[in-house]
Amino acid sequence: MLGTLAARLFQLQIVDSDRYVVLSDENRINLRLLTPPRGRILDRFGIPLADNRQDYHLVITAEQAGNIPATLDALAALIEIEEADRARVMREVRRKHSFVPVVVRDNLSWDEMARVEVAVPELPGISVEQGLTRNYPFRETAAHVIGYVAAVSEDEQTGDPLLELPDFRIGKAGIEKAQDGTLRGTAGTRQVEINAVGRVVRELARIDGDPGQDVVIGLDAAMQEFVTRRCANEPSVSSVLLDAISGEVLALVSSPAFDPALFTDGLKPAVWRQLSSDSRHPLANKAIAGIYPPGSTFKPVAALAALTAGVLTPETAITCTGQLALGNAVFHCWRKGGHGTLRLRDAIKKSCDVFFYETARRLGIDRLAAMANRLGYGAPLGIDIPGEKGGLIPTQAWKLDTTGAAWQAGETLIAGIGQGSVLATPLQIATMVARLVSGRAVVPHFLRSAGIMTEEGGAAQPDFPEIGVDLDARALVLDGMNAVVNEPGGTAYAARIAEPEFAMGGKSGTSQVRRISQYERDHGLRKIDEIPWKDRDHALFVAFAPVSTPRYVCATVVEHAGFGSEVAAPICRDVLREVQLRDPARRVPAKNTVARSLSPTVPPLDALTTDRG
Repeated sequence: MLGTLAARLFQLQIVDSDRYVVLSDENRINLRLLTPPRGRILDRFGIPLADNRQDYHLVITAEQAGNIPATLDALAALIEIEEADRARVMREVRRKHSFVPVVVRDNLSWDEMARVEVAVPELPGISVEQGLTRNYPFRETAAHVIGYVAAVSEDEQTGDPLLELPDFRIGKAGIEKAQDGTLRGTAGTRQVEINAVGRVVRELARIDGDPGQDVVIGLDAAMQEFVTRRCANEPSVSSVLLDAISGEVLALVSSPAFDPALFTDGLKPAVWRQLSSDSRHPLANKAIAGIYPPGSTFKPVAALAALTAGVLTPETAITCTGQLALGNAVFHCWRKGGHGTLRLRDAIKKSCDVFFYETARRLGIDRLAAMANRLGYGAPLGIDIPGEKGGLIPTQAWKLDTTGAAWQAGETLIAGIGQGSVLATPLQIATMVARLVSGRAVVPHFLRSAGIMTEEGGAAQPDFPEIGVDLDARALVLDGMNAVVNEPGGTAYAARIAEPEFAMGGKSGTSQVRRISQYERDHGLRKIDEIPWKDRDHALFVAFAPVSTPRYVCATVVEHAGFGSEVAAPICRDVLREVQLRDPARRVPAKNTVARSLSPTVPPLDALTTDRG
């Protein structure tokens, strides 16, 4: 017996000693992952649109806590723990490994942190950790562009241990999602010595990971804030500001918006219900995913298609009597008495429906659709944030495939004025004009690296292919859009920019939400305030500036607001005037740019001209 015992001791202490040393160390030393700091998102001049700030968060480790419900009850006596948090903790404890900490509460105040720290010896498995949380200095102002981060959901787990860390967040929308791989970084490691009950005694070693890389986008934070404030008086509105040469998005607003910090901290059920049930859709990025009949903003497409196909010349005259008959149907012009005899330039200037009914009839739907596709309609443009929709440009084949019915001639007439089945996003409307003024297939984008960078840090013109449209035809259409705003009788003459050097050209649009009855035509339409909000027409306007050398394009859609020239045009006017005063496309970032608040640089709304025509 003594010999057997001696042999066993020899085996344990001599033969297998290395193995048991390793096992002992593994019980005594824990290797923990360190969450890497997430990269910042910066505007074109280095202003942070998303960065990080320090915070305290409370975590519980299941294998050390024992009775988790009892521990949560003890915690609830010290700090507020909502039922939703309690249910989430229990769900994550069941889903994750028992040694993985689970967040109980984020963003503890100093007082809350102190109360918990004092009681930690009586709270098994509980610890307060210091970390970083995502910070959005502009909050709602840039929410739809920047997006937000949130906790990793169960179906997003890939087996990467980093995704199981309690304080780890991934991008769920906007730039945060599109550039998540760049912003995320790589985890570090931390070796800690723990005692018999699992409490950390000391840190033995630390290897910091690589922080995420900063992402620079072409957005101008000052213009973003300006456009947001300019749109603030409308219940539901979207507006896009483009550099027509580089394709950079200088501002993109969808209002109302949301506070992205709500998702970072954990969205409360009541807040989610409020956001998701709002009829104005604050969670949707209407600038890239809102689809509307473009109305008369589509008429430049019909004009360009007709000139290119040779079915119209600059001197072709068409008489508008206020209506056009086709078979048994009558198609009305917005001007009840008609516009008389017009040529193309004046038809654009006065937005004559009958002129463009006839233009579309001569052209045919397929040739109209081909030009619309060339100018950016009918499919997603490929902007570098998720969620973009492609709208719809109908063709004969499309209708046959989707409905089994043949295309009707009357549908072509309606498509010629941007109604019927024609649908577009505000981004597509802006891109159409950017391609019109540049002659190239401009693709809007946010990332500065998507363009060709100059040595000074600015963005030069990317090598967009030409759209293959005759320069004289484009010039004629743009001249008509100039007349819309800058000549008496133009539909948006009241919204012109006073300073000649900043003059804009544009096109108004009013797209119908419901069909106008014959009774309303015969007896006069009701006043807009007598119509339920959801039944009112959408107001649209798209414009470029300066007229002499176009560089900037703005498209605005105000939902259920009435006439585009009265509501949307003044917004575009103020935005284009402001962007020319700032001229961000021609400015370059200063070296060692210091982040600063932009609010003092933006004039108050009462300093803006906001007449409705």
